Amino acid sequence: MQRDAIKSASNISNPGCFATALQLALLPLAKAQKLSHPVHINGTTGSTGAGIIPGETTHNSWRNNNLSWYKAFNHQHLGEVREQLSFAGTDGTAATRTELPPFYFIPNRGAFSRGIFATLYTEYQDTIEAAKALYNAYYEGAPYTHLSEFPIDLKQVTNTNQCHIHLHKHENQLLITVAIDNLLKGASGQAVQNMNLIFGWEETLGLQLKANRF
Repeated sequence: MQRDAIKSASNISNPGCFATALQLALLPLAKAQKLSHPVHINGTTGSTGAGIIPGETTHNSWRNNNLSWYKAFNHQHLGEVREQLSFAGTDGTAATRTELPPFYFIPNRGAFSRGIFATLYTEYQDTIEAAKALYNAYYEGAPYTHLSEFPIDLKQVTNTNQCHIHLHKHENQLLITVAIDNLLKGASGQAVQNMNLIFGWEETLGLQLKANRF
């Protein structure tokens, strides 16, 4: 979304990990002005997404064979996601911002160390073929964001700067599945990608990493 602006920027604020996953999942719809119904989101993150301050829910002995939600409906990344999506497909001024529907986000603590796996669904009137064409067109030329024809899983992206997205239509609901590595595409990998753009280097420099499963 901001590739051209990043190339001439002096300072960049990297998105958070959940913010990255959710924005990449919804940007094509937002730009096409097709986000007009509530969006329901369920996302699970690994223990490395818990920050640097130790706590009861960050210990692997607590996380192992366990699952729990936290910050339901008011996760701190939602404000960032909504702000950026409201500018998608506009000239970037406040006067042209798009009014967005409610987002209902339930974050979960997963029993694994790294990665984010999220499912989102919203009402969508067009066909699944139209949705896929929309996503493929938006991410054409994006080296690390790919639409998969098959259901995705977390190991496909862990240890990489990749974002994988899958679309499925059920009745009038569009299901969007997105997976990233929270420490790479959701953090340091994205920072390196931005640095490459600033210095005019190849965007993929230093980021050709293999997944856990390849």
